[in-house]
Amino acid sequence: MNTGLVLSGGGVRGVAHIGAIKALEEYGIHPSHIAGTSAGAIVGALYAGGCTWKELLDFFKTTQIFSVSNYARNKPGFVDTEKFYDTLKSYLPKDSFDALRTPLYITATNLLDGTLKVFDKGELIKPVLASAAVPGLFAPVPFKGGYYVDGGTLNNFPVDLIKMHCDQIVGIYVNPFEKMKMTDLKHAHNVLERAYHIMVANETVLKFGDCDILIRPERMAEFSMFSLKNMDTLFNLGYKSAKATLKKITKSIQTT
Repeated sequence: MNTGLVLSGGGVRGVAHIGAIKALEEYGIHPSHIAGTSAGAIVGALYAGGCTWKELLDFFKTTQIFSVSNYARNKPGFVDTEKFYDTLKSYLPKDSFDALRTPLYITATNLLDGTLKVFDKGELIKPVLASAAVPGLFAPVPFKGGYYVDGGTLNNFPVDLIKMHCDQIVGIYVNPFEKMKMTDLKHAHNVLERAYHIMVANETVLKFGDCDILIRPERMAEFSMFSLKNMDTLFNLGYKSAKATLKKITKSIQTT
């Protein structure tokens, strides 16, 4: 049976993907195809490349996103996305989709013509960086005539990229979309995050029905997309949510 794994964007909340992957492995679920966007593209690429969940967590904990050395100069963003190339290369020494153990599909948005680009072959690392380049914070990535930013801008939950290849789909969605109060929107970054989630929510919710197993970790609204302080908590929330979901599904199968 072919099993697809779909990983949403979500910034640092993508660490919850890693906890969920650990739980999936404990239940013997290993994907035959992976699709990801933004943080999900990073997790997906590393996982497809053979990294263990411990190595995935290590990547997020040791990568200094907001180090002064990574600040962008003469580029439209605060952080120079391309400066993370060498970091990813140390985990993915063969910079090619063809070198991955599991077929991978990721999305990025071309600012020049406003279209969504799906990457699944050829050079790997620059498309991954492009998919994760949140507009306004990370500088766009030039690549083969395009100028790319976060794939989540147009497709934040790319179930559609792999559902035709798979008998079942496991989706992990780490973006919150609960009702908020005015007091939750005190700062500019809170407003920007909220506007981003509103933008992607409409097309995303429609795809939940395509998932045979949908994992939505709780409490995601408590954590900023860009806060690096709560990685262990995010990992544990992803793990616990996935375990609870899988336990419920297993129990349902046993009682039918």
